[in-house]
Amino acid sequence: MTWLRTHASTPIRLRTLTEILPPEAVDREEVAALRSELLQYKGVTEIIKKQRSNGVWASNILGLGESKSLGIKDIGTVSQYRRLLELGVPVTDGAVQLTNRLFYRLLSRDMDPKLLFEYQKAAKTNPDLVIWARASMHEAAAAALAHAGLVEDPRVRGAAQHVVDALSHFLKSDAATKPTVKKGMRHILNPDAHPPSIYSVALLAYMPNFQREQASFIELLQQFLAQPAPKKSFVVLVGKKSYKPTTQILGDPLQNDSAGRPKDLPFALHWMELLARLNWLRASPSAQRALARLLKDCDAEGVWTAKGLRSFPKSPAGLTRFTFPLEHSDKKQEARRADVTFRLAHLAKLMGLELEYR
Repeated sequence: MTWLRTHASTPIRLRTLTEILPPEAVDREEVAALRSELLQYKGVTEIIKKQRSNGVWASNILGLGESKSLGIKDIGTVSQYRRLLELGVPVTDGAVQLTNRLFYRLLSRDMDPKLLFEYQKAAKTNPDLVIWARASMHEAAAAALAHAGLVEDPRVRGAAQHVVDALSHFLKSDAATKPTVKKGMRHILNPDAHPPSIYSVALLAYMPNFQREQASFIELLQQFLAQPAPKKSFVVLVGKKSYKPTTQILGDPLQNDSAGRPKDLPFALHWMELLARLNWLRASPSAQRALARLLKDCDAEGVWTAKGLRSFPKSPAGLTRFTFPLEHSDKKQEARRADVTFRLAHLAKLMGLELEYR
């Protein structure tokens, strides 16, 4: 804790105080000062400046990066919104509130064609894409609102119930045992399959009360996500158009090397957080192996000190740009270590481990 409060950026220092330290050990004046400082933090101001008056970033909702085919030039609204939350921006902030209104419109299944955003043009000649895009945005918006802590809002709970109903049907169907099929020279997602996505898992992870209400379903989902993921690549066929899968999860997505190190460290940290929130982390061999390796790379003070770290670890998939890194610059060695150090402490807290604060 002392190391993080000395060397980490404003967002990590703030979250260390509010999410890791015991409440009785927190200096309220220090928290207030950090919250004020956060609003001037470069990583926050740069995002807010890009937000449009309708609450949207880069004219798209789901974009993880640039996409020429969809006309996307930057990361989309869901990721930018969740990035603000990860940086510690409160849900009461004006930028967050502005996007909340948009997300609630997406949850209401408003049929305005403009709400298709990046898929608006392509959907004109592909009716199936309309259904697929709206469902994807609905799920992602619900996950973002749950991430913001709005988990008891009836609209968010309704979205979660819709996700559970769809996933329950899939998990009990034959498509769950054969989620991909061969068509010509390639493998495609089974047309009857509605597998979990990183958004649906996140939505449930942030809703502990809802998890308890859906205990039997949660157990069924855990079994599906614990099985090995298919090794062969596949595409998602929507009408006559095929898309590269980015969010669909067909089994355990966590991959480690022979030494136990995660091949995609930013994604591994986020996935382990979701598992911890679902109380699954201890039951996942791949997550336990990755966590043990990361802890082994910590020094006596609990600081992550992986060798040869000259920049922030990169995520090839780009799914976790919103959560990692929280540091704005990797010029200092301490900054390159702070994010993982904080995440490991946060995981320990979420897992309910007995912590020793230094």
